[in-house]
Amino acid sequence: MILKKFLRRISGLNENGDGRQKMGGEAMKRVLFVCTGNICRSPTAEGVARALIERRGLTGVIEVDSAGTEGYHVGAAPDPRARKIALKRGYDLSALRARKLEVPDFQRFDLLLAMDEGHREAMERMCPQVYRPKIVMFMQYARTHRRSDVPDPYYGGDAGFEAVLDYCEDGVEGLLDTLQPSG
Repeated sequence: MILKKFLRRISGLNENGDGRQKMGGEAMKRVLFVCTGNICRSPTAEGVARALIERRGLTGVIEVDSAGTEGYHVGAAPDPRARKIALKRGYDLSALRARKLEVPDFQRFDLLLAMDEGHREAMERMCPQVYRPKIVMFMQYARTHRRSDVPDPYYGGDAGFEAVLDYCEDGVEGLLDTLQPSG
């Protein structure tokens, strides 16, 4: 209920003069996916979102990016295992590069999606109080997978990256269903 009210509220942000592009009378929505190092989970979610946004004809309506709570891999491409698994399903992550979450992100993005509880806590510690309602758990949007966190596949094998991709496809579909303009 709170999330739905918040999403309705962010739909009208452009009326306040934030300078965002409008498409079909709707203000562009900006979403940031956040994990630890921005090389596994969050870039996978970003890659899935970019592809599904294009397939649904929502380019210019919803903008996505990803970041990490830590700067371990800034400038690096996603993990080779993440890229390999994603490419098998038609998602190309090769152009993505890791970056660290920054305080201005909390103002710039309408929705900041944490991949796990630790990320949510780290985000809340650095987020100005006024923007905290924008921080949400990514898996809240999942339709078929009932779990709160997307598990970290970094120290495991391909099966962990396959599972992450399953969760990301499910969560992104639900997210886009929520954000897609009506009509």
